[in-house]
Amino acid sequence: MPAATVWSAWKKLPLALPPDVLAETLDGGQSFRWIKNTDGAWIGIWGDCVARLSQTDRGMLRWSAPIEITARVERGLKSYLSLESDHAAQIETLPWRSDAHLATCLKTFPGLRILRQPFGETLLGFMCSATKQIVQIKQMVALLAERHGEELVPGFRQLPTWAKLASVSDATLRECKLGFRARHISETARYLAANPGWLEKTEAIPYAVAKERLCTLPGVGEKVADCVLLFGAGRMEAFPVDVWILKVMARRYGLADWKPAQVAHFGRTHFGPLAGLAQQYLFAYERRAAKPFVI
Repeated sequence: MPAATVWSAWKKLPLALPPDVLAETLDGGQSFRWIKNTDGAWIGIWGDCVARLSQTDRGMLRWSAPIEITARVERGLKSYLSLESDHAAQIETLPWRSDAHLATCLKTFPGLRILRQPFGETLLGFMCSATKQIVQIKQMVALLAERHGEELVPGFRQLPTWAKLASVSDATLRECKLGFRARHISETARYLAANPGWLEKTEAIPYAVAKERLCTLPGVGEKVADCVLLFGAGRMEAFPVDVWILKVMARRYGLADWKPAQVAHFGRTHFGPLAGLAQQYLFAYERRAAKPFVI
């Protein structure tokens, strides 16, 4: 924690989560800018916000922010943590009564929710994700922020905007450990610079059309497009399919040898309008089953 940062007093949030569910929400592959501090608090950055999150003895969340941006963070947290949505009602719409495995996943991670992140920032994060694990993606986005992002408060930088990235060379981007992703990000940045409003329009249009548009960007396939729409635009019908979900659907639902697009279609059909929420529970459970979760 930067010594120059003066944090506000802790304030409670109307949300209680078990510690492992909070960890999975913040550090389970939705966002790549949260780290757990030595005092047990989580420190995260999204958009123009910086916040600490921790829990009371009863599991209630509480937050703190750098003094100078406290009001902004308080407003931002409501949207970021989806505090204005009825999470219990959303869970009720999922087919857990007829899907025993989904019911098990819901019980294992009670309260797990979808973060609502800035759209352009989410696109950048998931363009870094190809063939990489979470820890490696976090390293890449941290370097992008450190070397090319604007300072929010002393010690904390936001991710660079796409406009900023359009002026950064491939070679310079590769210094952020991006590898082949540097070319995709550079080409996308130049395309967005030449097409003002493209991201804003894509965020606002219907899911299927938005996904098709995203897939025209260099290095963006269906999985990345679905992640961007789910975590960056709140399109809960998106059902991202990665290697974990392929394993889940083969092992638990008998979909061995199905192609990712077929699995995604099954997911949207079987789980319904909130398929993306179900996907996050399936994803979390499978990772837990593969390796015990360490807080």
